[in-house]
Amino acid sequence: MSSFGCQSMSLPLQRVLMRAPRESLLHADPQQWHYGPTFNGAKAQEQYHLFRKLVEACGTEIINIEDHNDGLSDAMFTYDPSLMSDHGAIILNMGKPLRKAEPALHEQAYINAGIPILGRVKGEGQIEGGDCIWLDHNTLVVGRGFRSNQAGIDQLNAMLNSHGVSVLGFDLPVWQGAEACLHLMSVISPLAPKLALIHTPLVPTALYQLMQAMGIELIEAPNDEFIASSGLNLNVLPTAPLKCIMIEGFPGTKAVMEASGCEVKTFTGDALCIACEGGPTCLTRPILRA
Repeated sequence: MSSFGCQSMSLPLQRVLMRAPRESLLHADPQQWHYGPTFNGAKAQEQYHLFRKLVEACGTEIINIEDHNDGLSDAMFTYDPSLMSDHGAIILNMGKPLRKAEPALHEQAYINAGIPILGRVKGEGQIEGGDCIWLDHNTLVVGRGFRSNQAGIDQLNAMLNSHGVSVLGFDLPVWQGAEACLHLMSVISPLAPKLALIHTPLVPTALYQLMQAMGIELIEAPNDEFIASSGLNLNVLPTAPLKCIMIEGFPGTKAVMEASGCEVKTFTGDALCIACEGGPTCLTRPILRA
């Protein structure tokens, strides 16, 4: 079996890239990084440790990027700086200026792990992983907004189209503005190959219609929990089809998922996820799903 390959959002998570928050998060300036009032570096570290144990309990192999006090506190959100395909890793180009140095950390981690680099998003092109969703093995959709642009989508398409993948861009709304973080995965969270949790009001219409045409069942997260969490109730990590990890405190969202057959595990994430605008999906970069 290959040591890499990920053109699915929910097949069993066998290998993942993670970075435990250490000195860089402890010393982070909340105002500079747009962290909320519940931010607490030491508490966030404890919550991350508990989340990591949930990932390990699924039998997932973790490849680590070390925090050497480089000041990159958002680098714990490893989902964003790179994308994995069945043909190698794609090194992305971050839309958030404070995160521009992170893709190089991923490239080195892949080189160390013997994983080939398929390509790099460069120049004016910008893509963040949180805007990328595999609808199926041959269809990658990308949210076009403040963090990912058409030039980046065009570069992704050039890399993947020859491998039989269609890359489709869909416009995201302004919502809370450029400083906040609205990714495509803020409003759509695949739970199984034909099941996704969504916040309908912010899903691009054409993408909603495409998912319906593909036979994907769309279940609605409660609006009040979406607003209260700025979308983090939707940030759900599938470790296998219908087996998920989410932040605790959103019983309505959890109940909707369970009613659709999901087994849901939770962890406390007020200081880590809610404060820092990134959930369990963001804290992982899947390398191998099969």
